[in-house]
Amino acid sequence: MDYAAALLDETYAFGELIRSGDPQLAIPTCPEWNLTQLFRHFGRGNRWAAQIIADRMDGPLDPREVVDGKPPAESDAAIDWLHDGAQRVLDAVDHSGPDTPAWTFMGPRPASWWVRRRLHEATVHRADAALALGADFALSPELAADGIGELLDLIPVLIARNGQALPLADGHSVHLHATDDGLGSAGEWTISRPTGTDTVSWSHEHGKGSVALRGSARDLFLAVMRRVAVADTDIAIFGDAAVWQNWVDHTVF
Repeated sequence: MDYAAALLDETYAFGELIRSGDPQLAIPTCPEWNLTQLFRHFGRGNRWAAQIIADRMDGPLDPREVVDGKPPAESDAAIDWLHDGAQRVLDAVDHSGPDTPAWTFMGPRPASWWVRRRLHEATVHRADAALALGADFALSPELAADGIGELLDLIPVLIARNGQALPLADGHSVHLHATDDGLGSAGEWTISRPTGTDTVSWSHEHGKGSVALRGSARDLFLAVMRRVAVADTDIAIFGDAAVWQNWVDHTVF
């Protein structure tokens, strides 16, 4: 997947949603924000990541110190600011070298790690905007599937950072199966907590979980990202639904 091109495309699509909406519109999936705050969060986040990479920082950057971290007041200029921020991430990675170690909240990673991270920040916040606006949210199966995998990679760090209980009880597992044609093993995820351990791991394996969800990659993406309830999608759920609810309750990003 061309993460760089996808980041620019998703940023453009997000910007067009913002352009069409009421700045004060409440975002139900981000209850403390309106559309303007969602826009500023994502746009500044790209500049934040770009500055960390470009300055070769060894720790997090205070968001208040992001260069040009506030969008212009005028609408078209604000959208240009948004697009420029995404390009800054790509430029910073190119200039530093994609394999150059960079700070991340998961520890040092190649600078290119940030491109995928910012891409899926774009996809999920585009979903936030679309759901608030009552607009269609289309996402290719390949991109949705990659977003699920990217989130699952972050789960151990999120649990540690947020002080949350493990999202799976001892010996429990979750199986996700995307029904889209052509995904193959990339469209299956088995998430498990082996008996007697305090770890959660996942793999692209077919298996029978304590609970299984079967549906389109787009719907699974929205459910895993806690943007929609399974009941509001075409996802079929099999097994112990309480296991899934426990997962949702303990995987707050």
